[in-house]
Amino acid sequence: MGEKIRMARILAAMSGGVDSSVATALLQRQGHEVVGAYMKNWINEEGLPGDCPWQQDIIDAREVAEHLGVELRILSLMEEYRQRVVDYMLKGYREGVTPNPDVMCNREMKFGVFLDYARAQGFDGIATGHYARIRRNEDGSTDVLKGVDANKDQTYFLALLEQEQIGPAHFPIGDLPKPEVRRLAKEFELPTATKKDSQGICFIGDIKMSDFLSYYIPELPGPIVTLDGREVGEHRGLHLYTLGQRKGLGVASNTFGKAYVVIEKRPETNELVVAFDEPETPKLYATRCQVGLISETNRVLFEMEERLSAQPRYRSRAAPIRVVERSPERRAMIVEFLTPQRALTPGQICAFYQDDVLVGGGIFQEIFHEDGHAAAAGKSQVEIVSR
Repeated sequence: MGEKIRMARILAAMSGGVDSSVATALLQRQGHEVVGAYMKNWINEEGLPGDCPWQQDIIDAREVAEHLGVELRILSLMEEYRQRVVDYMLKGYREGVTPNPDVMCNREMKFGVFLDYARAQGFDGIATGHYARIRRNEDGSTDVLKGVDANKDQTYFLALLEQEQIGPAHFPIGDLPKPEVRRLAKEFELPTATKKDSQGICFIGDIKMSDFLSYYIPELPGPIVTLDGREVGEHRGLHLYTLGQRKGLGVASNTFGKAYVVIEKRPETNELVVAFDEPETPKLYATRCQVGLISETNRVLFEMEERLSAQPRYRSRAAPIRVVERSPERRAMIVEFLTPQRALTPGQICAFYQDDVLVGGGIFQEIFHEDGHAAAAGKSQVEIVSR
């Protein structure tokens, strides 16, 4: 049950939400020397539509810190966030793939810039409100395990972390289900006890992704077509759609109530291809894919054979896989799911597990279908900023 407690000086990431608030309170209860820090990564200076509640979040984080009697530092990391997360995200969408800014925010910001700051300030480790668990091994290494609450498990978002980032990490609420976290918030009498969970892009707030993208990438309308070439509507720009998407297409269901789903994007003709959302629909389901830019949390993923599974998106379950080809020098593998997976998407994150242990992750680069063609705009060329 959880990690063995060792008293330490810990910098706790406080977002102003209930999860990070309870995480900080638990660390303090355990006897650690705790300092809180709010990462100010985005303040919406450019007038984007939507709610960017950073000011209220700072107020909430400060009230929690004062209630607990811990210091709160405000770290301005906007330049680093734009370079490491926003630029990566926009580059991916411009290339026609679907990046994951939340995963990159963890790798580059929380367990990158934030961790570097903590080390420079003499802290022993950092803590976040992730629903994940840490296991300290006898050989001195550290594993990340799935959170106890299967409905809230967030290890998928930690898939690109490496051992040097995991070792100093603490996840105080990983052993708890969400209702217990809410109960503890009330027990601690935290000001955020009843605050709703945040939504939207990591650290940007409740802004629709389409609105965010439209501000930076010009819309280029084009035809929505079926596989047989019939035009059924008009899209606003290929970058605003992702494989497997059903809602927001602007194309009505047919007379039998069957809904259309995006199965392909053709940048050479600026066509968005749709078909009915059915198991037998061509290009909607796949088993084989290439995953690149692979990182390993602890174990040597390229040498692993048994009990490997992969989670292709958040909220989906990890499914058994077999490794078809390995290329450690290129940090890439071709893997095959034992059961067909819906809408595998270039640019998205693939998290690898052995039982409940997160063993690594990478980025979907190519999805192979029975017709031999790759999905979307072909191979993802998205690169990760080197730390």
